Amino acid sequence: MSEVVRPAPGWLTAIRVYRDPRLLFIFLLGCSSGYPWVLISSAMTGWLKDADLSRAAISYFGSVTAVYAINFLWAPLLDRVRVPYLYQRLGQRRSWILLLQLWIVLFTVGIALTNPAASLLWTSLLALAIAAAAASMDVAIDGYRIDIIGQDPLKLPTAAAMGVAGWWTGYSLPGYLAFHYADRFGWSVVYLGLALLLAMLALGTLWVREPESNRDLLQQKAAERYQNSQTHPALLWLQVTVIEPFAEFIRRNGLKVSVCLIVFILTFKLGESFLGRMSIQFYREVGFSNKQIAEYSKLIGWGATVFFTLLGSLLNTRFGVFKGLVIGGIAMAASNLMFAWLAKVGPDEQILFWTIILDNFTTAFSIVAFVSFLSAFTGVAFSASQYALLASVGNFGRTSMAAFGGSLVDWLDGDWSMFFLLTSLMVIPALGLLWYIMYLLRQRGQQI
Repeated sequence: MSEVVRPAPGWLTAIRVYRDPRLLFIFLLGCSSGYPWVLISSAMTGWLKDADLSRAAISYFGSVTAVYAINFLWAPLLDRVRVPYLYQRLGQRRSWILLLQLWIVLFTVGIALTNPAASLLWTSLLALAIAAAAASMDVAIDGYRIDIIGQDPLKLPTAAAMGVAGWWTGYSLPGYLAFHYADRFGWSVVYLGLALLLAMLALGTLWVREPESNRDLLQQKAAERYQNSQTHPALLWLQVTVIEPFAEFIRRNGLKVSVCLIVFILTFKLGESFLGRMSIQFYREVGFSNKQIAEYSKLIGWGATVFFTLLGSLLNTRFGVFKGLVIGGIAMAASNLMFAWLAKVGPDEQILFWTIILDNFTTAFSIVAFVSFLSAFTGVAFSASQYALLASVGNFGRTSMAAFGGSLVDWLDGDWSMFFLLTSLMVIPALGLLWYIMYLLRQRGQQI
């Protein structure tokens, strides 16, 4: 992260940033990043619910997404290893993205040919394969976003917003189609359709521009740090690939800031993860149909999220990422209380509408600041590896703890209102830690 004081641009400057054509590339790849969560999360939850699986079984099935929490282990490979044939034609980032997109298409067709009620293990293994490929693809996409935008403080929130808007577009619109047609055609046919849509989306990877960077030169300089007359070439490659991305991160940010940052990431979105994992189950138990979920949670939710994401980027660009994180964290906790109210009144579509609007506003606002915040701590030489490390910490908190969401609701005897009240309180420790991190940065003359 550069040691400069962030300027306070005017509104017109913040809006003009959106004229950058690179933002369209980030949006399109963001769609691919969000798409797999339809396959292994929301649509799969609906399929498992229709198959009469228990709350605990459904939430534990979602643990396949825990692979997102460990993708930093192989993330350095996506910074260093070149995909044969594709690298020469597409470049480092796009070659990995396209390859992993095609793998996800293949595994999705496999799920479409299974029946979770009769072969839950086989379905789980295929879902795990999708999660592993998608988690790896996220590494390449995040590296692409950071490489093509750089560390410009004016464009970090905007790039984050376009990535988030793309993510929610790739998650919500296919999710809308899945739930809208599930009752008419069945989940197997829906999954075949989702595989076809993803194959079409993969064509966009051939159109986006590969980012230009001096990554190879910086990696060569990093190799010189470890090289001596007795170093075996294979050992040198491993040292630069596996050790240097994380060692350079700590050297540049300092040990105290690095540790505090990791703990903050681990806890910031914990409450939201509990809500996200159990939301489809909650909607169904309250009494909403698949069609209502499609219209409100997916279609309306998508529109609200994209709008508020772009608005959030303007606010974060204008006032700074730190204030955006504080406001977003408080609002994110407050929005969970709307779900508690909905649990009390039952399947009221008007309350559902405003719950979706408020939830998507707070989610969009906070995640733009969150992604910008993480991106500001990455370096150029190992951008994919370092961002993957930070994102994996957050994913670990969300996937490991959220797996117990169904058990928590059962322990509360199905009291959804109390469940959402508890999730709203989970952000408080993270906000206190955020203030301390910013205090440490300002002591060093840094500001974001």
